[in-house]
Amino acid sequence: MIDQRTLPSTFTYISCWCALDVANAIKNMIIRGAPAIGIAAAYGIALEALRHENSTPGTFVAKLEIAFLVLGSSRPTAVNLSWALNRMELRWRGLSDSNNMKKIASELLSLAQELAASDVHINQRMGEIGAKLLPNVANVLTHCNAGALATVGHGTALGILRSAIDMGKQISVVADETRPFLQGARLTAWEMVQEGIPCTLITDNMSGHLMSRGEIDAVVVGADRVAANGDVANKIGTYMVAVLARRHKIPFYVACPLSTIDFSMPTGDDIPIEEREGDEVKGFGGSNWAAEGVLTRNPSFDITPAELVTALVTENGVVLEPSEEKLKGLITSELP
Repeated sequence: MIDQRTLPSTFTYISCWCALDVANAIKNMIIRGAPAIGIAAAYGIALEALRHENSTPGTFVAKLEIAFLVLGSSRPTAVNLSWALNRMELRWRGLSDSNNMKKIASELLSLAQELAASDVHINQRMGEIGAKLLPNVANVLTHCNAGALATVGHGTALGILRSAIDMGKQISVVADETRPFLQGARLTAWEMVQEGIPCTLITDNMSGHLMSRGEIDAVVVGADRVAANGDVANKIGTYMVAVLARRHKIPFYVACPLSTIDFSMPTGDDIPIEEREGDEVKGFGGSNWAAEGVLTRNPSFDITPAELVTALVTENGVVLEPSEEKLKGLITSELP
């Protein structure tokens, strides 16, 4: 996987050989982005199965059960992680020949590959649907990174912008830096520069000023988990952007694959919010700009209430003014 901690200055790959390697990569932000985390975890299970396919049945089961626990605890907020692990476990438990470890390992690898291919297809589908919501000429603000780096390919929020450009629309991206880990400055801006897509980088506290001057036409963000009522958990700072967008009557769109919707969470208040180490707030990349001894808070995500969301964009269509009733109807609907 690409080591996202070193971009854009250095492009390097990290190799993972077992579930623990993948879990550490997720925990340490080598890989990040809800869909990418989910698919990485699926491959982590497959790697562990392949690693122990010549073991005794008892050892194989024990190692795989540990792998599920280790990967499941790597990061708490993105529901795609548990969604992918549940899919992998259901496939494993559903196999009739429980003593054929080679077959089990092969089946789990095949499922991980299916989930990866499906992620690209879903992102492309969301891109086609969401692109139609944007004007033919638009400056679009995005927060954090919900592009190809955060998925298997194409991206969720950035996938919508890519698809709009493919349709011939003139889209300029405004990327805020996304403190404290700088995903917007380091990752979103890097993706856009690589593809020659017009992109302007701003600090997080500039978005309100640009909105007040009519320089932002729409906001498109991703999601790490969506509660049953439509509340959205996403990178810290998303709520602030949504409030500003509502104040200035700017549409606020959330790119949300169905795997991100969690009906076990009634509202956003029920979604666990990861709190990371305070050192991430004090500095970055070896530099420290904070006063020694100062206290910090570092919640990694926040909750945007459904009432601030203009629409959720999913692979099954667009949900305007999301609610639990609309989301449940979306799950059972046919593709438009």
